[in-house]
Amino acid sequence: MIKEYLDIYDGTIRLDAVLTKPEAAKEKMPLCIIIHGFTGQKDEDHLMAVEREVLSIGMASLRVDMYGHGKSDGEFRDHTLSKWFLNLLAIVDYAEKLDFVDGIFLCGHSQGGLTVMMGAAMLRDRIRGLIPMSPAWFIPDQARGGSVLGLPFDENHIPEEIYLPDSGLTLGGRYLREAQLIFVKEAVSRYEGPVLIVHGEEDKSVPYHYSEEILSCYQDVELVPIPGDTHCFDHHADQAARAVREWLEKEK
Repeated sequence: MIKEYLDIYDGTIRLDAVLTKPEAAKEKMPLCIIIHGFTGQKDEDHLMAVEREVLSIGMASLRVDMYGHGKSDGEFRDHTLSKWFLNLLAIVDYAEKLDFVDGIFLCGHSQGGLTVMMGAAMLRDRIRGLIPMSPAWFIPDQARGGSVLGLPFDENHIPEEIYLPDSGLTLGGRYLREAQLIFVKEAVSRYEGPVLIVHGEEDKSVPYHYSEEILSCYQDVELVPIPGDTHCFDHHADQAARAVREWLEKEK
């Protein structure tokens, strides 16, 4: 494989990225942008599994650390959904300028799944296909009801910050205030292209039924369940990645 470490800029914000092409790279090929989830980073095992399958069918991949995560600029506390949405627009702008790119696919896990769903809606005329994995699209709905990641808060008197005991991180109140104003179903239905959703049936963080619920928002959609697997595909990442590859082979 041919690997290049990149800095992609969203205004003054530097995003750390890795561009990978197959060893026998052609002059032109599709590119799959891969986005991690909340508290995640671009080198997680399930994302690397997806990248391997993408490369195996002659496509390139672009894995990116989003604002406040991994090696990119920004503090986790200060990240918001809209910052990620704007990050993604900058990433696509960058990718479209690469001379070998012949079509862009978006793949995102969890909050990254929500991000690529919204990104595809905004860039519906520029995206060839969409792959949300365990998509946490319900984050805004829960924020309106006074909950984030199962942690309650007063939705009418939002705190300055919320401590996340599982990760030891702190999330700023701006994340919650903004999330309450995002209406996902109305937005993502604007994307009319092909969609693949991959989801572990034993996901405790984002229960599988949420992916079943979002199907009606898309016109050309396939849902692949991964039996017995978790939110991050800890048991069968190979199966999840293979589902991505098989779908991409049909769509690319």
